[in-house]
Amino acid sequence: MPRKIKGLALFSGGLDSILAVKILQKQRIEVTGLVFVSYFFDSQLADKAAKKLKIKLKIVDFSEEHLGIVKKPKYGYGRTMNPCLDCRLLMLKKAKQIMRREKFDFVATGEVLGERPMSQNKRSLELIEKESGLKGYLLRPLSAKLLGPTLIEKKGLVKRNKLLDISGRSRKRQMALAKKWRIGEYPSPAGGCLLTDPQFGQRLKELLAKWPQAQGNDVRLLKLGRHFWAKPGTEQARIGARDNKIIVGRNQEENKEIRELSQKGDLLIEPKDFSGPTILIRGKDKLLKESLVKAKELMIKYSPKLKSKL
Repeated sequence: MPRKIKGLALFSGGLDSILAVKILQKQRIEVTGLVFVSYFFDSQLADKAAKKLKIKLKIVDFSEEHLGIVKKPKYGYGRTMNPCLDCRLLMLKKAKQIMRREKFDFVATGEVLGERPMSQNKRSLELIEKESGLKGYLLRPLSAKLLGPTLIEKKGLVKRNKLLDISGRSRKRQMALAKKWRIGEYPSPAGGCLLTDPQFGQRLKELLAKWPQAQGNDVRLLKLGRHFWAKPGTEQARIGARDNKIIVGRNQEENKEIRELSQKGDLLIEPKDFSGPTILIRGKDKLLKESLVKAKELMIKYSPKLKSKL
């Protein structure tokens, strides 16, 4: 009985990654999905799609390493704060380690030639393959016929004539395949990555500019509430006081999450005897007059009942 061919597929749960898995399954290749989670994306979509495809799913949390490349990407950012090339490389380097350790035959992705201008042009795809250490063992089933044959194709582990030649930003062919193979709902491209969201990207950019050493907890707070900075006055600025971050909850659920993310050293302000937001002040100089005055103004502004009594 011939040995079962095993493929490890980067799997976001988006349409391209779903189709890549389906193409391999049609060649009776045993596919295992691999999804990464960080402060900027989770595994919910991948988990849901993996169950529908009936494949195993490996979940790897690389939050700290990923935050490191988001702060200082070697290949720069896309339109917002998304370092797509660096992110892809980090994922594939880790995929290579798993491939070797668990004896997979190759790594596959749902990348489409020309679909994303920064990370999926031909030069970038070649760079990623080389620098990830997966040269010859990295398969892109959706665009394989437009790229050079891999070693796994040459060895006959994957049939090249069963792979596709999709390119460009139009998703018509992918959607046609989804209809043909009865794939139901699927998310929009990059829909699960906060780094592609302009508003979140601006918050992150501002955070890293003011606090270059920001940690994961600081990033998690960016997803919640309204954000303000309190600048030190002239005297404090002269002695080196830095800007403080003020986060104001928008609803009861956010108030709870902000409370849970508060750390030792934070100043947490909560309304007493009236409904209003939870306010968190974070920074080395959190007791600066400017921060407390700003927090008071925000408490009044976002507490309708309190505001009406003043």
